[in-house]
Parts: sequence; structure tokens; C-alpha cells
Amino acid sequence: MGQNIQWYPGHMAKAFRLMRENLSLVDIVFELVDARVPLSSRNPEVDKLIEKKPRLLVLTKADLADPKETTAWKHYFEKQGLAVAVLDTRGPKTAQFMTKAAKDVLKDHLAAQEAKGIKNRPIRVMLAGIPNVGKSTLLNHLVQKNVAITANKPGVTKKVAWLKTATGLEILDSPGVLWPKFEDQRTGQRLALTGAVKDTIFAKDDAALNMLAFFREYNQQAIIDRYHLNGDAFDQTDVNLLLLITEKLGFKDDYDKAAVRMLNDLRSGKLGRYTLDREHE
Repeated sequence: MGQNIQWYPGHMAKAFRLMRENLSLVDIVFELVDARVPLSSRNPEVDKLIEKKPRLLVLTKADLADPKETTAWKHYFEKQGLAVAVLDTRGPKTAQFMTKAAKDVLKDHLAAQEAKGIKNRPIRVMLAGIPNVGKSTLLNHLVQKNVAITANKPGVTKKVAWLKTATGLEILDSPGVLWPKFEDQRTGQRLALTGAVKDTIFAKDDAALNMLAFFREYNQQAIIDRYHLNGDAFDQTDVNLLLLITEKLGFKDDYDKAAVRMLNDLRSGKLGRYTLDREHE
């Protein structure tokens, strides 16, 4: 991609301040990352902020990611000493699953509390992660009613609020936070593909070309099947392939329109399950 993707609106700086101010109030942080981009969607500033506070790394949207890659990433993070939960938030037992996972991480802390005669105190949780990583969806499953605005676009949640669950959690939701500069431009490119950064700040055709480059390497058949191409379609350059798909979609020479359709197909799972980050080896 030719352009540098950056996005750091003022509400993110405010969100960091609120998170920092409230960190001492919580027992554990659920650090949410997108299973399709588990490394790219980890905010290094959130990592620094959490520091030694107990945490659970939650791989969200696992139902959209390549299951073999998700397993590989889970092992990768566990080797770093992190507790990891793999989450398909469509599951009916999300609240129970996450509460048990939190209790496992806090086992020693809860035992120490019980020894002091403190029992059944709610576990206070902070949700942290980048925009569009699935925090609001998880929150709705935890409290089992639609309390958070959910949308498949970044920057929806803008305030901090405590919410209680029936399973004994008290949750502090916070807005999604990106960081001021992506050190590796592949990070920005991948987050653009998954919808973590606003579509208005990057060129759609560049994103579509990045998408084609990924599928060229890992799953050519998904593109061939979705856009009714011949088996030799990938013999040509990605630019010519984008033009061919534009034509197949009936958009004549409007490759921007085709790029938007391709991004929507990718994000909605119409190209199958995929994981863009492959650096776990």
C-alpha cells in the first residue's frame, strides 16, 4: 500500500486517561484482540498501560478466523506467559465461559480474599482493545441484554460505564483505542482490511490489492470461486486481477466500487475464514 495509515482522534487520548485513572479499581483486564489479526490488533500502549495487572487475552471473532491459525496464536501467546481465551461470541454460554476464565486467572487472589473472609465479591473487569474488535458485542453477551451500541465500524463507544452481569462480574467498558503511529505499515494495512480503522482514511483500491496479495499466497481458490474466475486468474498481476474482478462484478471500470464490494465480502465472511497475521512461527 502506498499510503501511510494513521488515525488518532482526540477521544482516544481521553480514553487512555480514563483507563489509566480507573485501572486501580479493577481486578483484571480483558485485553481483546481480533483473531484474524491477533498481533496487529494488540495495542502496544494498552499493553504498557496494563503492565502487571492480571489480564486475560481474549481472541475475539474466532468464528471468522482460520481455526488452525487461531490455535497456533493461542499457543504463541501462552508461551509468553499470557492467559488466553478464544471466543466465538455467538455462543450461548459466553458469560459463564468468560467468568470462569477470569476466576482461573485470579485464582490466587480470590483464595487470599476468601482467607480474609471476603466471599462472592464481584470481579471487576476492564475491557480494553482497539476499535471494532468486538468489545460491545462481548459486553452485550456478558450482561445478556443490549446495553452497548454495536456496529461494524470503529469509534462507536465514546464513554466509560460500569455494567453488572448475572455471573458476578462488574465490567468497565471503554472506547476502542488505536495508537498514534503504526511502526510496521503492514499493521495499518491489515487493520484496514478488518475494519479497525475508518474506511475514509485509506484508498479502497490499495486495500483490495493487499487483500488479493494475501489470497494469492494463502487461498487463491476463495477468490476464484467468489468472483467466478478461471483457474489461471492469478497468473496475472494483482492490478489486472482487480480490473478483471471489477468487470466480473459488472462495475465496468469502477474499480473503487469493486474494491468496496471485495472488502465487504472479506469482512462478512463471504471469502471464508482467514487470518492475516502469520508471524507466530
